[in-house]
Amino acid sequence: MKKLAISTLALLIACPAFAGAYSEYPTESTWQLWGLNTYIGVHGGLSYTNLNYRFNDAKETAGDMVWQGHAALGLEVCKTWRSEIEYSIFTKAKDTKDFGDIQGIELSTKLQTLLMNNYMEFGDWDVIRPFVGIGLGIAFVDVDASGPASSLSKTKFSGMGTVGVTFDMNRFAVDIAGRYNYVDIASGLHNFGGDIGIRFKF
Repeated sequence: MKKLAISTLALLIACPAFAGAYSEYPTESTWQLWGLNTYIGVHGGLSYTNLNYRFNDAKETAGDMVWQGHAALGLEVCKTWRSEIEYSIFTKAKDTKDFGDIQGIELSTKLQTLLMNNYMEFGDWDVIRPFVGIGLGIAFVDVDASGPASSLSKTKFSGMGTVGVTFDMNRFAVDIAGRYNYVDIASGLHNFGGDIGIRFKF
């Protein structure tokens, strides 16, 4: 898991080295992949993680506010469509719950995701455009439980949905978005949050 995350970040950092000098035309890319314009993006924000955990014939919901960060390498297929590979990391979520007659079980959840995302932008405006997006991939999850409850460390399916607005400045774009992440672990992990970030185009 750590090797995959490090490799992904190394790729994101290395890509601008191939960008070269800027073009004479500000709306065109100077470095392309299969004829498509490329970009790297960095986003950060705050979210709420909700883990449904079953133990001792009882199911409880453990929730906590966490910080989230995202790094992406993407392609602008056309003016309204873009795709990217995104690595995300979330700070640890902690909560204490009672499961029937067993009380004070401490649950902590560490989450990372690697997703393939696709976005569609709407409108003919040059600067401000709303967008929707969907992503599918894998999540690396560690759930630590105190006492007799079982801890989990698994790689599971993850899905993401998002809505937001982008402010396109030709060479870079600022994105403001709300997103939902689902991870198929325990009885279901849900993450609701918002973030703001910037995409640099090459």
